Amino acid sequence: MFLLIPSLSFFMHFHVFKLDLVGIHVWRQTQTQSTIENFYKEDFNILNPRINNRGDGNGIFRMEFPVMQWVFACFYKIFGNHVIITRILSFIIGVFSLWGIYLLLFNIFKRPLIALLGAWCFNFSPVFYYYTMNPMPDNLALCSSVYSLAFFFKWIDSRKYFYIVLSAFFISLGVLAKLPFIVFVGGIIAYLIMNLKRTGIGNTIKACFIFIGFLLAPAVWYIKVVGTWQGNGIVKGILAANKNDIANLIDILQGNLISTLPELLINYGSLLFFLAGLGVLFFYKKYKSNLFPILFFGGISVLFYFFFEMNMITTVHDYYMFPFLPLIFVIVAYGAEKLVSHSKRAVRTIAWAALCTLPFTAYLRINHRWNTIDPGFNSNLLVYKEGLRSAVPNNELCVAGNDESTYIFFYYINKKGWAFDNDNLDGSSLKMMIYKGARYLYTDSKKIAGDSAIRSCINKLVLQRGDINVYELKQKNTIKLD
Repeated sequence: MFLLIPSLSFFMHFHVFKLDLVGIHVWRQTQTQSTIENFYKEDFNILNPRINNRGDGNGIFRMEFPVMQWVFACFYKIFGNHVIITRILSFIIGVFSLWGIYLLLFNIFKRPLIALLGAWCFNFSPVFYYYTMNPMPDNLALCSSVYSLAFFFKWIDSRKYFYIVLSAFFISLGVLAKLPFIVFVGGIIAYLIMNLKRTGIGNTIKACFIFIGFLLAPAVWYIKVVGTWQGNGIVKGILAANKNDIANLIDILQGNLISTLPELLINYGSLLFFLAGLGVLFFYKKYKSNLFPILFFGGISVLFYFFFEMNMITTVHDYYMFPFLPLIFVIVAYGAEKLVSHSKRAVRTIAWAALCTLPFTAYLRINHRWNTIDPGFNSNLLVYKEGLRSAVPNNELCVAGNDESTYIFFYYINKKGWAFDNDNLDGSSLKMMIYKGARYLYTDSKKIAGDSAIRSCINKLVLQRGDINVYELKQKNTIKLD
């Protein structure tokens, strides 16, 4: 199992390793990748993650603690600037997540078969199958949180504080990598409170202090940076919604329940196991187990997170749903074991057939996302990447657009400066950018290129590739600010 499933996954993803960043949520991928490259090229200080859409500023932009980005940059320092390094490291994190799910399930159920079945099913969760190749800090957060739960269940059995320290360390790392993974602390706290007599007051207090100690680091980071997230809907969540949004929120809930959950999080091939796991869980009253509060209150915490951020998650941001995966696949694994070991041969046959379909259903659902013909942005950026990058010296500030993400264009041209979208650039704004140091304009907008006020700021056409034009801008001493 420890080599077979990762080897199969490697084989199925082999064609992706050589690809540049494309596909669904490529904006988030390019944001992460740009941070990695800026650690490598500019400032290696982990406290100073930088973005390219920075104008003439320093570009420091602090969201999640960039532990994954910084570690990736360490490998860039050794091997150079190559996207395949990011692909490989992301895949390795995915392999460790897979092993972590196995460990978690084994520590809960103490049966190798259920752990193996759960790891197999988890590996072909479509969202995991896709993002495990992409530079997303959610990958590290998920991996770390899985190990935190696994070691916490191990501590329950052994009462060795080595495991509670490991559990606290990994949940701290997970929360640093992505704040929403704090939800798993809810299940841990619930267990400690509800099993106070069994655990003992002394042991409970020690465990709490260990967790508090390790969670101080993410607490300090997020207390400092959350206040800088101006205009970020994540902070206000559903509180930012108004009465007119109720119908939209219902549609979001319905879309996630009917489509995202069975199709992207679980995989249609594993849906039978999920339903069977829920049924067996309640039919045999497994909720009476002293371990159940960890999963139940962890699930309540995850649901609270979902409902709070529902208007931000919508039905698009499937990677926001990563915190659901460990809990979902505990249920899937439990159901899968019950069905493959069922007394009726027909049930066993159906179960094994469903397990065999998982690689195919995951591949068919996800492979089209790595589409270099339709990459999710102007494909000329991908096709002419090297020419666009070499057309202008790397240290020159540029204006680039249209780019709604503000990340994709700058990643592909490997420049820094001002991004714009929806033709939202006028002569006065461009003159101010020139005054602040802008030297070139990259644009795929016919309207912008044909605007007389914009053209008055242009010195000459440097390069044309497809519908992307690169212009040298006039010197600031030759223009007058409006």
